[in-house]
Amino acid sequence: MKVLFNKIKKNLQEKGWKKTLKIARVVLGTVLTSEKKKMRQLEKYINQHNRTYEKITGLATSLNNGTHPKHEIVNYSQFFLDNIDENDKILDAGSGTGLVAYKIAEKAKYVLGVDFNKKSIEEAQKKYQRSNLKFIVADLNEYRPEEKFDKIILSNVLEHICDRKRLLEALKNVAPIILLRVPLITRDWLAAYKKAKGFEYKLDPTHELEYTEAEIKKEIEATGWVIKSFQVNWGEWWGIIKRQYVDSQD
Repeated sequence: MKVLFNKIKKNLQEKGWKKTLKIARVVLGTVLTSEKKKMRQLEKYINQHNRTYEKITGLATSLNNGTHPKHEIVNYSQFFLDNIDENDKILDAGSGTGLVAYKIAEKAKYVLGVDFNKKSIEEAQKKYQRSNLKFIVADLNEYRPEEKFDKIILSNVLEHICDRKRLLEALKNVAPIILLRVPLITRDWLAAYKKAKGFEYKLDPTHELEYTEAEIKKEIEATGWVIKSFQVNWGEWWGIIKRQYVDSQD
């Protein structure tokens, strides 16, 4: 652009403002057309990138007997196992097809897996069976269990919820501790760039959002929970959060 302005200045001196204005309009129009073309190309490749990621996920899952390979690679189940006790009653809220709940039931006293997707629960009931493991169909936005639990697992669930504040506040009546896992938009520069430019940036189109560390901290603290500890792994936030004033409620 500096070169362009220098040329305009020179033309003003040599040819006057009328001819210079005409030339500037042509040149500027060419520049703007070039920028629009680049933006269209960028949009095309970003859309291709998003579709390719979706296709890779589907094929990789299919080739891994219906289980996403991230379960083995990221090994986030170990985080949950490391933070439960043998006498714990666990609510796996948003349990999907049941793999995490099944692994947790190896150690915990009792595990209840809850998911709104009937097909997922039927698959879980068929594939994963233990005497201390149960799966039921229920919508987390409305489900209010009568029984109390020692800990709740929210494994890549919160980002799917529209009214997250309402859910987190309601869960304070269910258990004093949540083992929480959510995706971070800061997983790489491209996700943040897509969002800044107004493109689809989420790993899953059903996500309401993907967090920054500051956003998840603010959301947790605004709903009466306290972060006991957390770690960032594989572009995800894994944390232990405790209900405020837990001693007065238990």
